[in-house]
This record gives sequence, C-alpha cells and structure tokens, in this order.
Amino acid sequence: MEEKRFAVLIDAENVSNIYIKYILDEISNYGSVTYKRIYGDWTSSAASGWKSQLLENSITPVQQYSYTYGKNATDSAMIIDAMDILYSGNVEGFCLVSSDSDFTKLATRLRESGMMVVGMGEKKTPKPFSVACNVFKYLEVLRADAEAEAAEEKADSGENMTDIDTILRAMVNIISENSDEEKGISIGELGNHLLKRYPDFDVRNYGYTKLSKFLSSFDGLSLTRINNVIFVSLRQNHLDADSVRLAIVAYVRDWEKARHSRVNLGQLNQWLMEKYPQFNVKNYGYTTFVKFVSDIQGLVVKSSGKNGRIKHVHLVQ
Repeated sequence: MEEKRFAVLIDAENVSNIYIKYILDEISNYGSVTYKRIYGDWTSSAASGWKSQLLENSITPVQQYSYTYGKNATDSAMIIDAMDILYSGNVEGFCLVSSDSDFTKLATRLRESGMMVVGMGEKKTPKPFSVACNVFKYLEVLRADAEAEAAEEKADSGENMTDIDTILRAMVNIISENSDEEKGISIGELGNHLLKRYPDFDVRNYGYTKLSKFLSSFDGLSLTRINNVIFVSLRQNHLDADSVRLAIVAYVRDWEKARHSRVNLGQLNQWLMEKYPQFNVKNYGYTTFVKFVSDIQGLVVKSSGKNGRIKHVHLVQ
C-alpha cells in the first residue's frame, strides 16, 4: 500500500507555536509530508513566536497582511493555496491546522474531491470545523499524550522490551528470506513481519517516530523509493570469515586500549551486526556467536555473574 502524501497548512494566527512538534509527529502517522506552509502576517509582533520554528522544521512562511483590524488575515491565502495544491495532483491528503471555523467549507470541499483531511486545532475549535474533517486532533491532547509517554519511557527501565540487537537480527533474516533480488522488501511488509514476530515492536521504543527513520539509522541497510513505495535491502558487503575475525580483533583491541576493560559479548555482537547486518554465524558453520568468537585466535571469552550468564571478550595476554 502506497504512503499518502500530505500538504500541511498552518494558520499561525489561530494556533500556538508550542504545538509544532506534535503536529508534525502526528501527521507522520498518516503519510509523508510534501508541502509544509504556514500563513500569517510576519510583520506583526504576534507572529514572532513562530519565526524560530520555520527554519528548524523546514516550513515555508506565506505572508498575508492584515488589511482589517481584528480580522484573520490568513484565511484567503491558505484557502487559495489549498485549492492550487489540490489541482496539482501532488497529494492525497491535507492537514489543516487551525482553531478557526472559517476553514469548515475548505475541509468539506477537499473531502468532496477525494482528499483525506486531517484537522488539528486547540480545544476552542468550533464543532463545524472539526466534524468537517475525516479526522480531527486536539493539540492539547496530543501534547499531553506525548509528555505522558515520555515520562513513562523514562520511568520504565525497558528490561522486558525486545532489545534492538534482536530486532536487527530479525530484520536481516526477514530481508534475506523475503526480498526481491532487484528491489528488496517493501517497508510495509518488513514492518508486518516484525510485528508478527515481536508484538511489542514499536520504533518509538528506540527513540524514532517513523519506521523509515529507524531503518535509516543502520549503515548496513539501504532504503530506495520506487513509485512512492520505500523498499529495504541489505547493502552488499563482501563478508569472508577472515575479514570478520580481523575486524572483531581490532574492535576488542581498540576497546581495551580506550577503556581499560573487557568487551561485553552482547556489545560486540551489536557492533558487528550494525557494521555487517548480513552477518550470520551459521554461514561459517557455527550455531552461536559465542562459539564463533571463542575460535578466533588471540581472543578469550570468559563467563561471570550468576550462572555464568555474563560473558566478556578480551585479548590473550
């Protein structure tokens, strides 16, 4: 299923700048943003709070002078732009951010043209505008949810959450087993496979807002957009056993030199998977990573802790 493209149009005169992060995070759940425009009288001191947000969030400001005192100046410019974007055929949806009922007719007109309309505004937003949208989000609620989630993540140690090392190994296996040789696997299919294996999988657990951003953080994965669909594939790194062994020895040596301590086996495994996502010990005749490392000349694996569950790797003295 192709990701919907959205135009985000913000009425600066009727929405506070404190909500910008929550606006962009929320619309990312519905699709990708093609247009980001904000409307207001930028010569007015009332718009000063928004100015610092424009460059940081790559939002295009549109100037609209207030010709009449007390009248919202953004209405006409925002409506005209919305219709121009509609007729361009470059989007499948609109995000209208305002607490003004004057955009009720615009929301209705866009829906009549087959557009998905996501409305966002403060709780003071009149009912006619909110019900004219397919979905309407109250900004105070989005902010409260985000802050509560952040507090919960801070309080939760995350001991029961599926660790990122496990997720990375699963992704490599899924891509290897299900990808097209030329294109790879679609990002949606990859996400579905991960959820089937790990129902608690959510990129927000690892500090990301979108699956594409999460995947882009791994050097060994390549993302390609084809006809508005993102495909994921493994970067083609040649992996012979000797090269992997030499890389591991060099990492352990550098670790000990810099930190004067032994390397945790899990840390070593995570580093290797990030460097070579397609690495799999089974390709070298081993059933476990610890056995593979134990056979590397010049390294020793030692166990400690209760039941010997904690393992460290160090250079032979």
